[in-house]
Amino acid sequence: MEFFSLIKGAEKEGKEKHVPIIELGSGHDGAHEHIVRVTVGKEVAHPNTIEHHINWIALYGIKKETKQVIYLGRQDFTPTFTDPAAKFKVIKIDEFSELVATSYCNLHGIWVNNMVL
Repeated sequence: MEFFSLIKGAEKEGKEKHVPIIELGSGHDGAHEHIVRVTVGKEVAHPNTIEHHINWIALYGIKKETKQVIYLGRQDFTPTFTDPAAKFKVIKIDEFSELVATSYCNLHGIWVNNMVL
C-alpha cells in the first residue's frame, strides 16, 4: 500500500467529520494580523472519546514562487479534555499561494484539506 493512499479528503468523508476546515481571520484587537483557524468537526462534531478522537492538526504553507512546503505548526489534543480546534498566527501570509491542513483521527487515519489564497 502506498503512503499517499492513506491520506483522505472530503470525497472519503463518512458520517463523522474528519476533514480539517481552514478559515482566515484577524487578531483579537482587529489588527491586520493573519490568524488561521483550523477545526475538525465544525459542522458535525467529531467524537471526542478515548476510543475515537482527533490526535492532532498540522498546518503547512506552499510558497508562491518556489512551491516549497513550509511547516507552520501543529497542535496536539487530549481526548475528552480538548476540542480539535487550532489557531496559528501566520506572518508573511502573502508569500503563500496555498495553505494545507492535515488532521489525524486515531481510528480513521490522516485527513487533508487545502485553501488557495
